Amino acid sequence: MDGQLAVGGVPVERLAERVGGTPFFAYDRRLLTGRVRELRAALPADLQLSYAIKANPMPAVVQHMSTLVDSFDVASALEMRTALDTTMPPRRVSFAGPGKTDAELRQAVAAGVTIELESENEAARIVRTGAALGIRPRVAVRVNPDFAIKGSGMRMGGGPQQFGVDAERVPALLKELAGAELEVLGLHCFAGSQNLRADIIIEAQRRTVELLLRLADDAPGPVRYLNLGGGFGIPYTEKDQPLDLAAVGDNLAGLLAGEVRPRLPEARVVVELGRYLVGEAGVYVTRVVDRKESRGKTYLIVDGGLHHQLAASGNFGQVIRRNYPIAVAGRLTAEPTEQVTVVGCLCTPLDLLGNDVMLPAAGVGDLIVLYQAGAYGLTASPTAFLSHPAPAEVLL
Repeated sequence: MDGQLAVGGVPVERLAERVGGTPFFAYDRRLLTGRVRELRAALPADLQLSYAIKANPMPAVVQHMSTLVDSFDVASALEMRTALDTTMPPRRVSFAGPGKTDAELRQAVAAGVTIELESENEAARIVRTGAALGIRPRVAVRVNPDFAIKGSGMRMGGGPQQFGVDAERVPALLKELAGAELEVLGLHCFAGSQNLRADIIIEAQRRTVELLLRLADDAPGPVRYLNLGGGFGIPYTEKDQPLDLAAVGDNLAGLLAGEVRPRLPEARVVVELGRYLVGEAGVYVTRVVDRKESRGKTYLIVDGGLHHQLAASGNFGQVIRRNYPIAVAGRLTAEPTEQVTVVGCLCTPLDLLGNDVMLPAAGVGDLIVLYQAGAYGLTASPTAFLSHPAPAEVLL
């Protein structure tokens, strides 16, 4: 036997029959639980975990995560409703992101979630919304830091940004909010995402704490919420080295004990993680529908593609495209014998899932699996492109 991939203990060939066909995403709840357990062991006991639902908003995944983490972060009204369908209390749900509509703000205020303020204009709109509903909104100020973090997959702080209020403008906003009918809970700063360098994350956390403690002096009351962001990365290519989580945890323990707790004893301190929690717990499974040779190059053409897995195609923020981990699902232990290029079923050369990869011999009917597919897969992809059917998602 060459070995067959199993997800949640179910072989993928059998799983394909259970699902009803390919392509599909499959997530393993044991891996989700294990990742949270690893984090709890490495991070300070009084540091709380927030799951950023945008990484994977599948309702079953969110339900499972609600039993593991301390809070949720959402970025739309639909994500908020998904979060509120779980047992997570509304006060432990934060709503971030630029461009919140008036309708979304009304829903958030009515629900009692914490709204992360992204601008002075948004703050004024929330005040008006609270007055109209007769509810005192719960808010925190998202800070655009006055520093930038190198080495992140996406930089979300420093310089001009659509995210958050520039750090130098936060004191004036906090003073203005002191006279408003708002419950100002605290501050949030998210500098960047998908970082595998512990030293860079440690420096970012140090500077984030330094900045937020300085801004906390202008808060209209005791700071009860301090979101330090996240940015923990996962390896996607052979060259990537896993994050040194122990080093990050040691640094956070020192920051909390030495700086945050003495200054802000009432604060619920949070790290907000999405990809790091769910990314390695999922796979994308697609079936070979054709095999062809073209001028010396071998192609495996599958029934999936970038419309489901945009990130694996290299079109989701990659500057230089690199192959995601890929395998023939029924031949995990077989030796690679040929170089092939795995492409999807779309009429575009961008639909590339594996370029010149070494795999065991595969042909029509074989299942191809892409790993690291638990985050920013289906909902981060152009699912309507060329009108192919949507893939299934299962949690096992």
